[in-house]
Amino acid sequence: MGKSNNNEGNKLTEKCLNKRLQDNINLIKSIFTKDDTLIVREFNSEYQGSIMCAVIYIDSMVNTQVVNENIIQAIMCTTLKEYTINNLLKELQNKVIRSNEVIRSSDMNRITEAIIIGDTVFLLEGYNEALIITSEGWQTRAIEEPSAEMVISGPREGFTESIMVNLTLIRRRLKTPDLKFEFKEIGERSKTKICICYLQELASPKIINELFERLASINIDGILDSAYIEELVQDSPYTPFRTIGSTERPDVVAAKLLEGRIAVFVDGTPFVLTLPFVFIEYFQSNEDYYQNFLMGSINRIIRIIGILLTISVPAIYVSLVTYHQEMIPSQLLLSIAAARKDVPLPTIVEAIAMLFVFEVLRESGARMPTSMGQAITIVGALVLGQAAVEARIISAPMVIVVALTGITGLLIPKFKSASIIIRFIFLIMASILGLYGYIFGFMGLLLMLFSMRSFGVPYMLTLNSLDPQEVKDTIIRAPWWYMHYRPHIIGAKNQFRLKSQNRRQNNGKNKV
Repeated sequence: MGKSNNNEGNKLTEKCLNKRLQDNINLIKSIFTKDDTLIVREFNSEYQGSIMCAVIYIDSMVNTQVVNENIIQAIMCTTLKEYTINNLLKELQNKVIRSNEVIRSSDMNRITEAIIIGDTVFLLEGYNEALIITSEGWQTRAIEEPSAEMVISGPREGFTESIMVNLTLIRRRLKTPDLKFEFKEIGERSKTKICICYLQELASPKIINELFERLASINIDGILDSAYIEELVQDSPYTPFRTIGSTERPDVVAAKLLEGRIAVFVDGTPFVLTLPFVFIEYFQSNEDYYQNFLMGSINRIIRIIGILLTISVPAIYVSLVTYHQEMIPSQLLLSIAAARKDVPLPTIVEAIAMLFVFEVLRESGARMPTSMGQAITIVGALVLGQAAVEARIISAPMVIVVALTGITGLLIPKFKSASIIIRFIFLIMASILGLYGYIFGFMGLLLMLFSMRSFGVPYMLTLNSLDPQEVKDTIIRAPWWYMHYRPHIIGAKNQFRLKSQNRRQNNGKNKV
């Protein structure tokens, strides 16, 4: 794959512009053969007689108003007699064409790439160089609130598919020259533009260098979404846990950058990657910081409890009913036994079947149109659950267990894939060894989590620390005036949050 693409690049390099305009037009047409979107506009410009010009661009990729008014009209309405023929192209570049950027080039690779990305190429009779004129103008989606990350309080803006619009949303929030943007192209055929964004005084140079090394090792035909890059550069790729975060919200990315993290923007997708990503970030929400710290802490504790329930409830229920009936209160045991009377399936088969049906309903609701998906999911769950209980195929307690498991699993959508896999592993181990199987599975999960890293940062960062400063933004969200430091290791380059530090110093002065 790499060799064929290199050969294509070499063939383009072998082709060069000459001083005959028609030959240059035919050369570009031969590169874009069978491409009817290529527009070639030839026109005359008065210069002691007549001189031929041409603009070349791809239809719908450029701003036609810029091409017509700032290039064609500007040249045709200018008296070129005052310019010398030897410097005519340079004079057009500097004094006539109105654009943010006009570059002279004879490199066919660069000229071809410029046409593809939406620039306009200007050719002039008698010159073996072309002018590459910035004129991108394709349609983009309007800025709106992300449907998957909606909040009650806080900003309503979300990223779009345009990388430059997304970078502008970050610039508006972090008005500092310390904010750095470094661009790269990835994908042999897609030539996807990506941007690595970080605050130079906060981000770790070691993590930045590691990221660039991993990006440089990518060799793939095309990058169509940030998930491609996430899968290709992440740590521990065979675990169900994410080691690179993603979000559609500019405020979330800005907050991560202020902690010393790095953001990766990919052209063509609204999902921005943030790294390093640690386990506690699953439970943190941007809305925790937009409301009272007490309410934010309560919501975070609810999420943590919800995740523990969604991965544990089916396994604990199956182990108690199958192996440890003596641990269930007598009245509850009698109720469960009465409900399970005449049910032909073992408890473990019940649990697996119901969990599978729930995931089918959830997936069908997500894939169907919004107007139909919610109704079908609700009606399907009610009808199937009620019919299964009345037909004595499934017991009522199992329906309650699966419903509780499903509802708590929706508290953190980004934890969905990991929770499904862990839930079934725990369930199978509990069906074999009872509570011992569940305990062994939980211990194995903890060992795996504590052994994982994200770009050199421990995955369970702050959760294994006894330092009071390290736990102030983990299970609870402490008030801002108590969070004096950025996360350990991630923000080690400049660990003080400046405002918190000043607040602490002012408090000290007031006491004196």
